[in-house]
Amino acid sequence: MSEDWSKVASIDDVPEDGTLLVRCGDDPVCLYNMGGRIYASHDICTHEHASLADGFICGENIECPLHQGLFHIPTGKAVGPPCTVDLEVFEVKIEDGAVYVAPRDERRQPR
Repeated sequence: MSEDWSKVASIDDVPEDGTLLVRCGDDPVCLYNMGGRIYASHDICTHEHASLADGFICGENIECPLHQGLFHIPTGKAVGPPCTVDLEVFEVKIEDGAVYVAPRDERRQPR
């Protein structure tokens, strides 16, 4: 694994069908456990300054706790008003029970 990848949590730290707020460098990152698969996005809602880790997982979406906007977790796509700007999503790797997030130059914007 590249030395640039950041170890941010143990897989056991991310509750089943839940979220976990972690830091990757200066970035707040929300980890999502959807049926045992881990996803990651920037933690702050693009509509208002709210932590998505405090939100609610609804199927494959995270609902912002402030205004109930929705984002598709795997892609970061804004799918429910009032959110219109997509989330930055991060590639995740699991190695020896640890969750790693890709370095900034390997992160991607949603498509």
